[in-house]
Amino acid sequence: MADYDRKIRDLLKETRKAAEIILEHIEKGNCISIFSHMDADGISAAGIMGVALSRAEAKFRVRIERWFDEKIADQIAMERDSLPILTDMGSGYIDILNKSLKGRRLVILDHHQPNGEPDESFIHVNPGIFGIDSARDLSGAGTAYLTAKAISKRNRDLAYLAVIGALGDLQDKHEGRSLGGVNNLIVEDAVESGCLKVETDLLLFGRETRPIHKALAYTTTPFIPGISGEEDKCLTFLTELGIKLKEDDRWRALRDLSQEEKRKIFSGISDYLASHGYNLDATMGLVGAVYILVKEERWTPLRDAREFALLLNATGRTGKPGLGVAICMGDRGRCLEEANRALEDYRKRITENLRWLDEHPDRLEEMKGIYVLHGGQTINERMISAISTILSTNLPNMEKPIIAYSVVPEEGLIKISARTTEALTQKGFNLAEIMRIAAEKFSGKGGGHDIAAGAQVPLEERKRFLRFVDELVMKELRKIEDGS
Repeated sequence: MADYDRKIRDLLKETRKAAEIILEHIEKGNCISIFSHMDADGISAAGIMGVALSRAEAKFRVRIERWFDEKIADQIAMERDSLPILTDMGSGYIDILNKSLKGRRLVILDHHQPNGEPDESFIHVNPGIFGIDSARDLSGAGTAYLTAKAISKRNRDLAYLAVIGALGDLQDKHEGRSLGGVNNLIVEDAVESGCLKVETDLLLFGRETRPIHKALAYTTTPFIPGISGEEDKCLTFLTELGIKLKEDDRWRALRDLSQEEKRKIFSGISDYLASHGYNLDATMGLVGAVYILVKEERWTPLRDAREFALLLNATGRTGKPGLGVAICMGDRGRCLEEANRALEDYRKRITENLRWLDEHPDRLEEMKGIYVLHGGQTINERMISAISTILSTNLPNMEKPIIAYSVVPEEGLIKISARTTEALTQKGFNLAEIMRIAAEKFSGKGGGHDIAAGAQVPLEERKRFLRFVDELVMKELRKIEDGS
């Protein structure tokens, strides 16, 4: 514990350095340019920095990007009048940044695995540098929050946004589907600032807002074959369990159910999954810590932090990330209405993609060491990450990672999203390193975390890339098996 405390102190020292640089530029009247990723973690991080800079009366702008590459680095380099801040991106592209921005002041607030040593002019805040697990213990939004808190203690009330970012990045991997590590300190800040309450409950999507059958249909962690995405089958399933679906002609939500009714649902799903060959681990993911945002209105999608995260993901994945940033910065009017429509569109796309896969099982190929999801142009590159995550809990052989890709014709590349299991990473398996090595071999870029990673590779190298990834995975699996 003492060693972990030291790591946190070292991390916080670096956030203070970043805060000092940011405050210096604000005092000089320089513009701050925030560049962030389009997922829930990146959007939360951008929102945190946006509020912190607004409170400091800074001039700033926010840009949300699909990914980071040389084009983005060159655009940043051309902005001579501003201090660039990269949130939830940058660490995996140190080589590109060193080349394009050498000697320039740059702040990186990230948690992805670094791919080199940054130029001495950069301030690089990343938990992984200090030996903190960056896939489970601190997200990009968490790194941004700690920096915002170093800018001003007033920003402590933004801790809830970092909780949303961590949940959106699936960092609830500690006991009881809870957040742990440095994230736990952020949870404490959010609770003490009066923004958050933590309970234990069923983790069905839409516990505050949706009829029970819809909440069950929208649940994809775990993915329940024949149930997830199928509202009519969920109605039948719940009715057969004896769950009362309506009260005075009003649909009941999970919050309306008794503990006995919740136990019935949990047992029913457990039996159903067991009958389909799933083990107990899949079922246990249905119960865990619920993070309630107490200042948000009851019965809205923003009340539950996981729902909030999904809403942000939806804005990014449907090409409307500005809505998500605006909501993080306090908009509860038109932007929230539009974001709710984006969420419905997002859920619809996921269901359509899963149905397409069900109808085209040949698109999921099993190789020696990996599964490959050939998404082609049918699964949009903005959606491939979500589909990859869902499928990773629904594979016949859980010891094999899944490598899912979409074709991005206008860029002449494939966008890859890769996932593996907690069990493999605990044995030393590092998916980010495999993605980085394989992508670089074929003139692409890759990285991420040990359990979840991604890459972009030229379209013409697709087959060779996948074969090489399969070889690398097999090599690593053999090492694990041999204990070397």
